Amino acid sequence: FSALQRKTHPDDFDVDQFVAECRKQVQLEEMREDLELYYKLLKTAMVELINKDYADFVNLSTNLVGMDKALNQLSVPLGQLREEVMSLRSYVSEVIQAIDNQLSKQEDLQKKKVCVLRLIQVVRSVEKIEKILHSQNSKESNSLEISSPLLAGQILERIATEFNQLQFHAVQSKGMPLLDKVRPRIAGITSMLQQSLEGLLIEGLQTTNVDMVRHCLRTYATIDKTKDAEALVGQVLVKPYMDQVIVEETVKSSPGGLQLMYSQLLDFVPHHCKLLKDVTGGAISSAKADTVPGYDFLVNSVWPEITKGIEERLAFLFNPGNPDLFYERYSATMDFVRRFERQCSSQASVKRLRLHSSYTSFHNKWNLPVYFQLRYKEIAGHLENALSDGLEAAPAGSVFHLQVSEVLWSCLVKCWSDKVYLSPLAHRFWKLTMQLYSRYATFLEEVLTKTPSTEVTKEPTRPLPSSASSTSSRTSMDEGGSESGSPASLSTKQLVYIAADIQKLQELIPELSTMVQQRLETIGFKNFTVSDALGDSKACLSSSVPTLNNRMTQHLTERCCRFLKSASEVPRLYRRTNKDLPVRASAYMDNALRPLHQLLTDSSGCNFTEFCIFQLVFRYFETISEVLSSVRKMEESLKRLKQARKGASTATASGSNGGPSDDTKIRLQLALDVEYLGEQIQKMGLQPCDITMFSTLMELVREARELAE
Repeated sequence: FSALQRKTHPDDFDVDQFVAECRKQVQLEEMREDLELYYKLLKTAMVELINKDYADFVNLSTNLVGMDKALNQLSVPLGQLREEVMSLRSYVSEVIQAIDNQLSKQEDLQKKKVCVLRLIQVVRSVEKIEKILHSQNSKESNSLEISSPLLAGQILERIATEFNQLQFHAVQSKGMPLLDKVRPRIAGITSMLQQSLEGLLIEGLQTTNVDMVRHCLRTYATIDKTKDAEALVGQVLVKPYMDQVIVEETVKSSPGGLQLMYSQLLDFVPHHCKLLKDVTGGAISSAKADTVPGYDFLVNSVWPEITKGIEERLAFLFNPGNPDLFYERYSATMDFVRRFERQCSSQASVKRLRLHSSYTSFHNKWNLPVYFQLRYKEIAGHLENALSDGLEAAPAGSVFHLQVSEVLWSCLVKCWSDKVYLSPLAHRFWKLTMQLYSRYATFLEEVLTKTPSTEVTKEPTRPLPSSASSTSSRTSMDEGGSESGSPASLSTKQLVYIAADIQKLQELIPELSTMVQQRLETIGFKNFTVSDALGDSKACLSSSVPTLNNRMTQHLTERCCRFLKSASEVPRLYRRTNKDLPVRASAYMDNALRPLHQLLTDSSGCNFTEFCIFQLVFRYFETISEVLSSVRKMEESLKRLKQARKGASTATASGSNGGPSDDTKIRLQLALDVEYLGEQIQKMGLQPCDITMFSTLMELVREARELAE
């Protein structure tokens, strides 16, 4: 019902829309009942309202009697008042407009007055300057002696002061007809003043007259022509000297010709610019009260002429075709630039020099990227050539074992050496250092993963010689015989050399870090820790160590076990051969252990040796177990055969002389071999008791020996 009241109040009430919306909420019957109730409520409220104000409704017509006459009486005075107000408003507007017109005229007159005063000042300044010049000329014509330079400087300074005011008023009066008439006279004064200043400055510099130069420079500053004075000094004083010193023949005449030329250029400032530095406050001894500020002759006069002369007459200096010669020229030039900067009077002067366009242009002439490309090709090419040669041995006296490691270290040192490194290319040489380490690590990874090992092309297992105790049987194969015949395979010595060189390179990283740190600190990298940055390179080298360890242990194990398999040939040597009892180890033991002894001789390969011995003992245990098992089976078979043939001869079991049986000799020989293995393990610096499988192996042969006895 309350919603019904809210929806029926708007002025734009629509019956159809109202019914459509209400049907969504209530039924039509319920809506009709609500409307009837609402109608009754409105009707009751209307009756109450009429009853409440009934007296006013009844008296409404009575109270309005005579109202039209009263309104007519008021209309006449109100109309008169309106006309008076409109008239007053029009008068005030006219007065305001008249005042605005008068103010505009007054403002125009004021502007014209200012322009006239400026023009008057221009004319007065021109006349005053011309009067001074006329009086000076008349004095010079009447005098028998030439006026003193100091007097001329003071007069020019007065003229410059007046000329400065003339220029100010002339700029403010631009576009005035009278100014166009006076302009030729102003141009004549300007030309005369500049000629006089130039002549006076040149005379002062030639005669080293401090007061004359001071007055002249102060006059230039007064008329805001300091750039003209600096340009004049560059043309008159600096350029002739540079033409004499910057000569191509002088530079090419001797190896130190370039340094000699730079020394002569540096001598120019103290010998020829001392007067200017004293006057402008560039010298320490110059008095502050007598200095003329606003000049920097070293930056704006001397330096542009130096760079211009070098760029025009010595263009061959910038040629990077010969890196060594380019380095010498660039280093000598940058040393000259630093010494020239030290001749500047202040830090502000040095900053102005470095921001000067000729300074930037001169540095851009040196094609440092091309120089680095040549050095990159030289250094990286040297390493690539060494990589293409493979794992060749390093020259005698080297701290490395492989030639490629020696070349890598020499390349790393060369990047930061005095004859190669340039500070603007520090970031490029740092990147090259990282690339050299990465290339070396990639090479090692390729060698260790792609190069076939020696055990891939194994030689067939050699049978034992006819006599196990023969001295000649103990002669081992040489290095080439112990390795594979494949030229692409890796030898034990090469694997050891790789491990030793990796360790040596990691030990030398602090030395390289110190070298790089010193270089970077000179160019402002104080908080940059090189050792931390080289940690990635160290990790890159270490990434090859696990592969190297696996390759080394696998390689040594295969080489050793290749000969240990000869233990399976021991029964063949003693069965039906009527040999004596063995008293020493078999020859194959020396050949099997020789790679480990050689590893210890070549380097400190204790880690490899210990792991290889573990593998060797384990596989040797398997071989011995198989041999003893075979011997036991053969012995049992012979016993059964003997029982089957009671009348047969027993020579096959006891030998022709009735001594120890063949099985006894076999067990004794294997026991001697295992004991010899334990002795050799001790000689290698290890304890057999620390090897678990060796104790099991000893127990196995001990039981076999007891059976033999």
